[in-house]
Amino acid sequence: MTTTAPAPAPAKRVHPVDEVLPVPKLAAYGFQHVLAFYAGAVLVPILVANALGLSSEQLIHLINADLFTCGIASIIQAVGIWKIGVKLPLLQGVTFTAVSPMIAIGLAVGGGTQGLLAIYGAVIVAGLLTFFAAPYFAKLLRFFPPVVTGSVILIIGIALLPVAANDIVNGQTTMAMQNPVLLKNIAYAMGTLFLIVAIQRIFRGFLGTIAVLLGLVIGTLVAWGLGDAHFDAVADSSWFGYTSPFYFGWPTFSFTAILSMVVVMLITAVETTGDVYATGEIVGKRIVKEDIARALRADGVSTTLGGVLNSFPYTCFAENVGLVRLTQVKSRWVVCSAGVIMIILGSLPKAAAIVAGIPHPVLGGAALAMFAAVAVVGIQTLQKVDFNDHRNIVIVGTSVGLGMMVTAQPYIAFAFPEWAQIIFGSGITLGALCAILLNVVFFHIPGGHGPGVAGRPGHGLVTLDEVNGMDQDTFVTTFAFLTEGASWPAERAWVERPFGDTLALRAAFHDALLTGSPEEQLELMNSFHDLGSEEAGTAYLADHAAGVIGMDEQEHADILTMARAYRATFGFPLVICAREVDRYERVLNAGWDRMANSAGVERAANLVEIAKIANGRFDELVADANPIAAARSGASRPDPSEKV
Repeated sequence: MTTTAPAPAPAKRVHPVDEVLPVPKLAAYGFQHVLAFYAGAVLVPILVANALGLSSEQLIHLINADLFTCGIASIIQAVGIWKIGVKLPLLQGVTFTAVSPMIAIGLAVGGGTQGLLAIYGAVIVAGLLTFFAAPYFAKLLRFFPPVVTGSVILIIGIALLPVAANDIVNGQTTMAMQNPVLLKNIAYAMGTLFLIVAIQRIFRGFLGTIAVLLGLVIGTLVAWGLGDAHFDAVADSSWFGYTSPFYFGWPTFSFTAILSMVVVMLITAVETTGDVYATGEIVGKRIVKEDIARALRADGVSTTLGGVLNSFPYTCFAENVGLVRLTQVKSRWVVCSAGVIMIILGSLPKAAAIVAGIPHPVLGGAALAMFAAVAVVGIQTLQKVDFNDHRNIVIVGTSVGLGMMVTAQPYIAFAFPEWAQIIFGSGITLGALCAILLNVVFFHIPGGHGPGVAGRPGHGLVTLDEVNGMDQDTFVTTFAFLTEGASWPAERAWVERPFGDTLALRAAFHDALLTGSPEEQLELMNSFHDLGSEEAGTAYLADHAAGVIGMDEQEHADILTMARAYRATFGFPLVICAREVDRYERVLNAGWDRMANSAGVERAANLVEIAKIANGRFDELVADANPIAAARSGASRPDPSEKV
């Protein structure tokens, strides 16, 4: 007697985010992240050191401490420890939002080392408060629908473009226009950008994904050959250096300074939320509340660590979100390798000096591509927004407009008191806060929009509090619309009240559909009319009106003939979710083909379509129906909440 060996279990599919690439690729991709990140990483300590009047030696230590801590912070965010770190390819860097407040804190105590100690005291406390407040902030996700997150991501991408432009004109600040602009700097930038585009167009696979790295290396070599890239600092730098905790002394603590830094961390929490959503979109990971909490905890831990290791507040770096988008390399272990490289650079001043030798125009050319890619992610997110609703137009238009106003005219910030300059000094901050506040005004403050009427959308949105306060008759009257008038799913869902959030309310309807008896499910399916029929007054026919009813006479007759033949075969109608139909010719052909299936298969297929229809109507009827919908990666990836 022979026995058949059991078939090997299929290998568990690894998400691209969790894929561990070969070491050479990890090193190359990680180094690419470091190069894209380096200029921004060292800019904050340079600005702070210059403002506080620190020595060159102290500045070098600040830069090394910044790189070293950036590496640790990035590893924490990408790898994750306990409930800390979102486990996405997000690089951590010092937030630019903190620059003005930190300089103000330092100068208030006389600058110099004492100024640094006052900054570090505020940074440590603000980081701890961010860590403990993270889960509470995550509960506010209903205030971040696609209209908000899309606007914020778009503003981030556009507001970063002047940074690239300033690098192109050789590192001038946003406070002064460079005139004249040297043609060779434009040539370096455009040449680097052209190289990146050409490599992505010509090559596939590994070479295509390191286009930014190749562009930076080739651009730097060309500049070096022409005498415009200098590495003199390499010879003057030591081989090894390290940062020790509290190198400048024990921090001092001031209530005013701490309050300023807490405001900064609240603002960066909004930016981090946008970056997490953007990265989720790019890598195809659905973002939930706990993901935001994990990311913010990592921000808090990294910020506290920064205060201890002589660095500054940390947040997710938007620049590297654009790099992930541009290269489509989604592994979080690439960011981990970048973190290791930064730790090494932070310990090897000579190595850091080599990276610092990249000419600003070359870096600016690569940054143009990366920052614009961030803006594209925002545009993709905004595609989920219903712009037939004028409120969404007002939110996006106003927030983007204000963000660009401050970006184009940075002197506007000085027209306001110092405390307000934290907000008006950053287009990203102002635009993000505007989008959040306008969303609250238009969608969360009562008045002007009442609850849904007779279960029909278009008459206002039903809030969760209103749902939990409904009696059974009102609940069924409102929600029977989801299932084309069939009342038993709503009756069964009502029993599950009160609902903790809108996802629980949605799940109650899904559970009801699953637990319905065959008779109830048949009744539900027969609530839907045949495609192409002319019965008036049903939402289902209205859904398909633009497609089926809009056909010419012969096409209309063909659809109706098929639909009636389907009902005659199975005893129930063919149900199709109109939102997923692009061409009705395909529906016609598929309908005839499906008549060869068993009745059981078709009953299951119809229930899936009904669940999709109910989901779409639920989103139109219930306020904040899906607060994490912005994390969907696109139409090719199904929404888990739409499964029955």
